[in-house]
Amino acid sequence: MYISLSDEFMKRISFILGFLLLFSCNYFTAKKTSSEAILNEELKAFNWNEVDDYPSFALCDTAASKELRKQCFQNTLTNVITDNLQKETIIVKQDVNDTITIKFQISETGILSLIDVTVDSITLQEIPDIKSMLTSSLDSLPKIYPALKRGQQVKTEFRLPVVIQVN
Repeated sequence: MYISLSDEFMKRISFILGFLLLFSCNYFTAKKTSSEAILNEELKAFNWNEVDDYPSFALCDTAASKELRKQCFQNTLTNVITDNLQKETIIVKQDVNDTITIKFQISETGILSLIDVTVDSITLQEIPDIKSMLTSSLDSLPKIYPALKRGQQVKTEFRLPVVIQVN
């Protein structure tokens, strides 16, 4: 009797172990992923709104941090636009105190393009040539180095506020 109980017990244990071994094989199989699936996963995790290095001018390369280089770029751009506008002779009937928003794009090759200018209607009435003045002021910018993302030059868009005060 003792021998048959252990034989029965051993059969059940063997059956259970065999069953577990048979169905646990899925844990040991290597999951194959295609390069397309990996690329799609990377693209989902990729932050398209951030760049590793902002566009810059040669004089901004000495700035210590990414944020300081961005600030230097924006300040240089604002100063060039402001200086060129101050050289213009602007005659107005009423005082103009407005903040103009300039939207521009810097290509992968460092070419700056004006996309849009948001101007108040009163400012546009008093200074009808403001858009052409802004466009011509961008022509005097120093060489622009494009933004970098993962070591590649990328296209970027910026909005820049410019304060206009004419008395």
